[in-house]
Amino acid sequence: MRKHFLFCGPSGSGKTSIVHYLLSQFSFMRFSVSATTRPKRHNEEDGKDYYFLSVEEFKKKIEEDAFIEWEQVYEGRYYGTLRSEIKRIEDINCSVVFDVDVEGGMNIKKCFGDNLLSVFIRPPSVEDLRLRLIARSTETPESLQKRLEKSVFELGYEKNFDNVIINSDLEESCKKAKMLVETFLRKA
Repeated sequence: MRKHFLFCGPSGSGKTSIVHYLLSQFSFMRFSVSATTRPKRHNEEDGKDYYFLSVEEFKKKIEEDAFIEWEQVYEGRYYGTLRSEIKRIEDINCSVVFDVDVEGGMNIKKCFGDNLLSVFIRPPSVEDLRLRLIARSTETPESLQKRLEKSVFELGYEKNFDNVIINSDLEESCKKAKMLVETFLRKA
């Protein structure tokens, strides 16, 4: 069985930036594109950043057992990993890189066991996280507050991961993540 890689952490922790760095370093890795019901941002592309689905389409896929994991992360906002996405990546003999919500990550860990490296990416502080989310300019005051509340909850999950990277310096965090991947690959 191929080895796969899971990166989780609160929104704004830097996990997606770290995943993009790893994808540029390892040709055998492919990003698992998640499905979501949230609106597409101006710089996002359907099928590349996410599979953007309506709530009705998402619920139909739940009924069809099309997801390896899914969560209603916020009211009316669903995220999930399609089984077909994992199959697509494995069919080209590549390793899957997951960048998902922590609860979804716990379900992925159950599916792949020892063939999965799980890494939790955390900000140095909740205040740093708040400033990062404000800098994105994608949040209303209400959605910012919800994200921060969820982030505090998510930080409690870090003990369930194989490794934790405190992302105070993105370049250094990327190097640490690369080292963790290389170490994991050398394991029998």
